Amino acid sequence: MSKILVVEDDPAITDVTGLYLENEGYDYILADTGEAAISKFNMNPDTDLIILDLNLPGMDGLEVLKNVRKESQVPVIIVTARDAEIEKIQGLMKGADDYLTKPYNPLELMARIRSILRRATNSVQDTEPEIIDLGIITINKDSHVVKTAGGEEIGLTALEFGILYLLASKPGQVYSADEIFEKVWKTESVVSAKTVMVHLSHLRDKIKEATGGDEVVQTVWGVGYKVESR
Repeated sequence: MSKILVVEDDPAITDVTGLYLENEGYDYILADTGEAAISKFNMNPDTDLIILDLNLPGMDGLEVLKNVRKESQVPVIIVTARDAEIEKIQGLMKGADDYLTKPYNPLELMARIRSILRRATNSVQDTEPEIIDLGIITINKDSHVVKTAGGEEIGLTALEFGILYLLASKPGQVYSADEIFEKVWKTESVVSAKTVMVHLSHLRDKIKEATGGDEVVQTVWGVGYKVESR
């Protein structure tokens, strides 16, 4: 049974969310402040996913996300009443995997949860290579571990790993942002291109920092993205 941390200060929303999570068979924990969220996450290191409101009393959701990402790559879905595009992008850049704007349909939230958890546990097909060696980095399908040539592990979220593995498993093949979204998120969305671009930027930054500036994911302007074998 997957364990989900719900960080939300509106009791009406937590009641409805809890009901839907129970119906889906999930175990869940509630936190109504940022400080409580950090405390409960630390007490429950086996948490599989976090649903995180941005507008919290005291420590806000972005600060919670920043603290979580110091220690863990657990999937995070941001839910917020804030409709500003820059705040959604900030959330994704700080390591969120997805976002929903309030008011949202609880069924859509459940669909996002199922998609991300499936992505985290079964991101690739058995027919795809188990280990991909690009020279600069090595990608292990089964363990979801990416390492530099020097053996340093690069901490990626499930979605970042999915993007990297998709591109690396088909060297030279160019994927558009929409194709990446559909194959990695396994759903369709009108915001797919923007979401993919933010995750790709974060992925590139992590690889560059770990490898001393090497580019692995290449942009084919006006078409999409690719990884070349070396």
